[in-house]
Amino acid sequence: MPKRKLILAATLAIAVLGILAGLALADPASQPSPATPADIAAGGKLYDKWWKAAPGAAEPKGDHPLWSTQTTNTRTGLDTWRCKECHGWDYLGKDGAYGSGSHKTGFVGVSEAGNSKTADQLVAILKGSSNPKHDFSAQIDNASLTKLAAFLKEGLYDTKAVVDYATKKPKNADGAAGQRLFSGSCAACHGADGTKLNFGTEQEPEYVGTVAADNPQEFLHKVRNGQPGQAMPSGAELGWTVQDEVNVLAFAQTLPAKAATTLPKTGETSQPLLFLALVGLGLVTAGWAARRALARWTR
Repeated sequence: MPKRKLILAATLAIAVLGILAGLALADPASQPSPATPADIAAGGKLYDKWWKAAPGAAEPKGDHPLWSTQTTNTRTGLDTWRCKECHGWDYLGKDGAYGSGSHKTGFVGVSEAGNSKTADQLVAILKGSSNPKHDFSAQIDNASLTKLAAFLKEGLYDTKAVVDYATKKPKNADGAAGQRLFSGSCAACHGADGTKLNFGTEQEPEYVGTVAADNPQEFLHKVRNGQPGQAMPSGAELGWTVQDEVNVLAFAQTLPAKAATTLPKTGETSQPLLFLALVGLGLVTAGWAARRALARWTR
């Protein structure tokens, strides 16, 4: 075959391969599906407490293998396995709200990795590519790891831009707009004043207002992603923006951090309240008996 024809044939072959490659790239069926708001919210719940959010996951035993590399946070057991305990509710680790205090570990945050890594690279890191002691593949199924990576890639935002860390107050928030959102989506379960559910104990109750005042970063994370193991709607799935969630935070900080009368933890009975009720019933019964006896004496 003449040299000119060989060159022409090679050129045509390269062109055909290029066209086929372009078609493959353009074919939606050949591309991974983009993460949905539900996927991202599911990843946020995994970041919070993955054994409550990953299908079939069991509670981990002992401390996380990397926990012994730090000495400032004295928590043990399940807490050491929570992503948020190492990397913070604000995703900034040692550079954020958990850079000091009892939660301090010195571990880096996840924001930089979320911004610089691909979703596949993040999954690989979760499987131990960067550090074998950071391998979660034995505890968390692949689909859940993909959702966690989607959250890290698409669900993070700059909390310092919306919360004043010194005062714990939201920036540029509209509490009235937050009240409307809270009334429409949250009050049915939490009550109009946020004290219908007690997240703490009878002795140390914790309500919506408590979390909003004490840990606004946690509040925003849970509003955006939901509560692991609970049927709590997530702001991401409701179509709320970060500004919507900040507005809800502003309203929630006006709610009582403590109930007027200490209420028992949801689903439990308060022994002191029961005792007082029984005493009151006894006094009423005794009074009734005394009146009857007096009436017989005066006949």
